[in-house]
Amino acid sequence: MAFDYGDRTGYEPISDVDRKEFHEQGFLLLRNVLTEDHRAALEAAVDRVYEEEKAKGNTTKDGTLHLLGFLERDELFGELLTHPIAFPYMWGLAGWNIYTHHNHLDVTPPALEPEKPYWGWHQDGYRQNSDPETMDPNLPRPMFSLKVAYVLSDLSENGRGATKVIPGSHLRNSLARPTDLSVHNPDPEGTVEITANPGDAFIFDRRQWHSRSTNLSNITRKMLFVGYTYRWIRPLDELHPDKDGEWYRNRTPVQRQLLGEGTHTANYWGINWDGYIDDEIPLRKELKERGLLDRNIPWLR
Repeated sequence: MAFDYGDRTGYEPISDVDRKEFHEQGFLLLRNVLTEDHRAALEAAVDRVYEEEKAKGNTTKDGTLHLLGFLERDELFGELLTHPIAFPYMWGLAGWNIYTHHNHLDVTPPALEPEKPYWGWHQDGYRQNSDPETMDPNLPRPMFSLKVAYVLSDLSENGRGATKVIPGSHLRNSLARPTDLSVHNPDPEGTVEITANPGDAFIFDRRQWHSRSTNLSNITRKMLFVGYTYRWIRPLDELHPDKDGEWYRNRTPVQRQLLGEGTHTANYWGINWDGYIDDEIPLRKELKERGLLDRNIPWLR
């Protein structure tokens, strides 16, 4: 299916204003990323996958689904890898030596019972928050990865299960935790619930302190998250695309790179065996041909 994004190609550089805001706040809310027909088609695909997983017993008792590695489940999902509006933020903020290591499809129906006490605040990355730790609490850890979250349902009001973030908290390695988690605790100071319209998207640094929230509305929350990291970092989710099947054949060279394809082990480090940069890595090649490499931006050198 083709959707009209005008002359957008996915290779338009992001603005210095957006880059500055992302680095300062740790996230960006982007309005009207998906056309309405594209959003509706994605929602229909999510609904189909949801029913398939529900029939297998893979939803929780309240009907919630958190499905990892969903990209292979529909042609539309594969195309999201290089979405013409969102993709420039991925290579613009992380560079050309990237791939998707973690992606999840979330369906969150209205809660069946009142909200119970919980503390869901965390940074993504698991051991990435410990292994490269510094003894200096004022020195932030590396970003390593970022995600784009596509909003398919109406999250324009608080209480609909939207993601909560603390702007600027990606530069802090720790967050004070209440001593008693058996009672309701207020959200940390500065908390913002990302209210968004259907078709919007938001991008966030994996270090951003964030939390789920309970869906207290009568609207089912539907989201698609696609994470990108460096090709020298191992995948978090398992992807098993049939490389002889139609879904994989339909992927472009850049999309295949983003799915983890590489010519040899050194290639994942951005080089050939001679130690020089491999200019045939699909995303680097595309950016170079378009004159989008930039010596002044380390990840775009």
